[in-house]
Amino acid sequence: MANTQDLEQLSTQIRRDILRMVHAVSSGHPGGSLGCADFFTALYGSVMKYDPKKFTMDGKNEDIFFLSNGHISPVWYATLARHGFFSVDELETFRKIDSRLQGHPTTAEDLPGVRMASGSLGQGLSVAIGAALAKKLNNDPHTVYSLHGDGELQEGQCWEAAMAAPHLKADNLIATIDYNNRQIDGDVSNVMSLGDLKAKWEAFGWTTLEMDGNDMQTVLNTLSVAKSHCGKGKPVVIIMKTEMGAGVDFMMGTHKWHGVAPNDEQLAQALNQLEETIGDY
Repeated sequence: MANTQDLEQLSTQIRRDILRMVHAVSSGHPGGSLGCADFFTALYGSVMKYDPKKFTMDGKNEDIFFLSNGHISPVWYATLARHGFFSVDELETFRKIDSRLQGHPTTAEDLPGVRMASGSLGQGLSVAIGAALAKKLNNDPHTVYSLHGDGELQEGQCWEAAMAAPHLKADNLIATIDYNNRQIDGDVSNVMSLGDLKAKWEAFGWTTLEMDGNDMQTVLNTLSVAKSHCGKGKPVVIIMKTEMGAGVDFMMGTHKWHGVAPNDEQLAQALNQLEETIGDY
């Protein structure tokens, strides 16, 4: 298990990967990807139990993860590569013709680590519940993790799934909401307010936790607490407060960088704020 300092250094490198990937093709979603870098680093670097060299679609006898808000694929691809699912050099192919690293994850390319396509928002929680129930049927004691955007919760299917999970006692599921209050059209609170999000999940019957998603130690501690609640009859949800664009000052505090790539000057400015810690691809 990596220590907090090592994980923080890795998350910084993953942020560099994200910026260079989207810049190279002048497309992609850097804002949410940067905001979730600490979460992904903690999840794959310390929390989940898996073998990247023995990836299978069924995920038997290991922890598995589903990304529902698939537009933040850059942070997931960088994390998977940095944890040995495929070569780090493959990050150079992001969003290019015939690449396995499509703008939104897809299963057609047989990319290790990816078990569902997530270009359309709102579907990931339903899939995660199905996987969690399959593990229970197979007497597999491992955990299913998922990540969802806050704007994504404006999709009705999310709430159908939120109602189903407690009813079905999917208590081996830990879902996390990236609550950065930004979506492509502006602040979530202005586009379609989510109200008291914690109270909503509690009312649906979930064990509900909150955390600062841009503090590595807090992320590690909260994920540990979440895991301790598994097996107690209720699914777990973590409301994770993040800052879109975290790590790059001019990308923070705005929804502008939801789906806009930096130009050459902006890339240089951003990389100057993020020390190269492991080595760029």
